[in-house]
Amino acid sequence: MEDQEMQLKVRRVSDKFTESMYVLANEPSVALYRLQEHVRRSLPELVQHKTDMQSWEEQSQGAIYTVEYACSAVKSMTNSSMYFKNIDGLLRQAISIKEQVSTNSMWLLPNSTHPCVTGANG
Repeated sequence: MEDQEMQLKVRRVSDKFTESMYVLANEPSVALYRLQEHVRRSLPELVQHKTDMQSWEEQSQGAIYTVEYACSAVKSMTNSSMYFKNIDGLLRQAISIKEQVSTNSMWLLPNSTHPCVTGANG
């Protein structure tokens, strides 16, 4: 009887040992399978996110360049205010000289050829 009992105990131990070896042998492959499954499911979405981010980065770089260019243009305009004042003064002088020439030419031209007398648009 002890022999049968001993055989039963040995058989249980051997079954448990076999089961443990089976689990230990298959556990990494199951883990790798689950990992592969996860990668296959999530990879297309990750690739899409990456391409979206690259597109947004390109758009952002373009917008940054545009803003920097506009800022430098505004700075250049503020630095050139003295040139605009000079142009304004020269335009005023030109208008004044043109008015003087127009008034002087009205007295110099004969009445028949003057635009005001003939009614011509000049």
